[in-house]
Amino acid sequence: MTLHAALPVAALALAAATPALAADPAGGQAIFGLVGMELAFLEALILIALACLCVPLSRALGLGTVIGYLAAGIVAGIGLPVSFASQPGELLHFAEFGVVLFLFVIGLEFRPARLWEMRGTIFGRGLSQVMACAVLLTLAALLYGLDWRAALIVGLGLALSSTALVMRGIDESGERNSRFGQTAIAVLLFEDLAIVPFLLLVTLLAPTGGETTLADNAWAVAVGVGAIAVLVVIGRYALDPMFRIIARTRTPELMTAAALGVVVFAALIMAAAGLSYAMGAFIAGVMLAESSYRHEIEADIEPFRGLFMGLFFVAVGLSLDQGAVAENWLVILLAVPVTVALKGLGAYTVNRAFGTPHPIALRIAFAMGQHGEFGFVLFSAASSALILPGDVASIVVAIVTLSMAVSSQSERAYRLVMGPGEPETIDEDYSDAGGSVLIIGFGRVGQLVAQPLIAEGIAVTLLDHDADRIREAKRFGARVHFGDGTRPEVLDAAGAAGARVIVIATDDPDATLRITRIVRDRFSNASLMVRAHDRIHAVRLAGEGLPATAIMRETLLSALALGEATLHKLGYSMDDAQEVVSRVRETDGARLAEQIAAGRDATARDDIVTAIAPEPLGAASDDADTARRRPNP
Repeated sequence: MTLHAALPVAALALAAATPALAADPAGGQAIFGLVGMELAFLEALILIALACLCVPLSRALGLGTVIGYLAAGIVAGIGLPVSFASQPGELLHFAEFGVVLFLFVIGLEFRPARLWEMRGTIFGRGLSQVMACAVLLTLAALLYGLDWRAALIVGLGLALSSTALVMRGIDESGERNSRFGQTAIAVLLFEDLAIVPFLLLVTLLAPTGGETTLADNAWAVAVGVGAIAVLVVIGRYALDPMFRIIARTRTPELMTAAALGVVVFAALIMAAAGLSYAMGAFIAGVMLAESSYRHEIEADIEPFRGLFMGLFFVAVGLSLDQGAVAENWLVILLAVPVTVALKGLGAYTVNRAFGTPHPIALRIAFAMGQHGEFGFVLFSAASSALILPGDVASIVVAIVTLSMAVSSQSERAYRLVMGPGEPETIDEDYSDAGGSVLIIGFGRVGQLVAQPLIAEGIAVTLLDHDADRIREAKRFGARVHFGDGTRPEVLDAAGAAGARVIVIATDDPDATLRITRIVRDRFSNASLMVRAHDRIHAVRLAGEGLPATAIMRETLLSALALGEATLHKLGYSMDDAQEVVSRVRETDGARLAEQIAAGRDATARDDIVTAIAPEPLGAASDDADTARRRPNP
């Protein structure tokens, strides 16, 4: 989940909307002579300052923004003798609007067609994993002595992972399209959906204060179903035409107001039926997911969602029962490894049952073992509904927070358990290798390099060390040999000695340097062309003795082509645009030659960065010829 830096606006809005929270003059409480509204603004300013301190620090420690907001709330609760700290429930109730907006945005992102396409993975594996983890954690809560309703909510809340932390790890490792990444994302999608029925369950389990008959229960269910049907009909037939009319006014603030109005309307419909606000917002989002105005609505809502969710987590920190946490600190410290282990066990077991290999199942267990921010939402709702006692809610919030804090070490723990491991190998036969061109690396660059050569009927030998990539290429009829290009014997077997040209197109700069050295030392008969990742990498390659004509920066030509097309769109003729780009390319080449000379004795990347001083190209000289080519504005 992404939380925007708009918390100050939310805090100021809170100060304006809740002056009753501030101390009044009659109470004799004043700070620096400020009372009433002025004191409310001072409190909001204090929350802003704490958030601005805690959130950047939390991000710098790799803990994410959520823990930063929680820490700001905890610090405020400990050190502020003012209304926000003495009445945190009021702030939490106000900030729960962020949860409503959050569920609306989730609904916008879940198009029914997309859910249907992924139904097997999401509702099969995702449901199984969440339920298995929930059963284990509910049993643990029952053994601790909780009432079955409280234990069930605790088990469900702890079974949910942190979407933000897991997705950050997947993106940092570049594994969105790997089997591990796809599986984890599918489970996270189900968890995003699961919070809606979980919040509904809180409403159903909440004590009513009296006995209800079967007829009363049946009527309540009928009212709920009817309210959902009303929302579905309105969303299906009224929302898109309404936004079409509003869009014609070309008034952005009116579109934003309409989007917020839809959220509030849907929430009120659900509340009138005795269901949760969040469920109504989610249904409204799903109904708009196929709308042509979806992206504009999401962009309008996103700032409000981010700021209110930030305020919500601050309020959770403020409402934390410090006494209960201090009294049960040993229970919390023992519970964190136990609950994380139980959740990891459930995730591992389910994924193995679905046929996932042991290493991937174990990695999913480690990556998704922590508890997530949805737990705060569920526990807050359960505490407000009197299902969770206040001290228990504070304990489980502390457990979730600590589990998220230690999750940054999950990848290291996985590597420690698995050991270094052996890279996957494929039995390779190089009998058909020996093309006049050897391309090392068959990723996004190597594939494009090979296409014109193959189209001209030139014999090309393709070499890559990624087993999955080779299998994928085989599906499309491409013959790629498996082998590590940093090993001389592999290059020899792949026909490097007889190749006329060797192209190094690997995606690892250090591996590219190693292969370059080997080719220059052992296979100097072949012309060498090398892919450079960036300017610094090009300087390092030149330091190995490669001429500038043999080094191709992977973004240079595409960027210059894009610049040329932009000039043409601005009114330059094609010839003039090409001339400008050619001049820029020559200037860039001359500067690169100077930087190569300056960094020739440097080997490490940091040394090269220190040795050269990049300068902007600057504007072209505004001579008469240049002015002639430049189109009139």
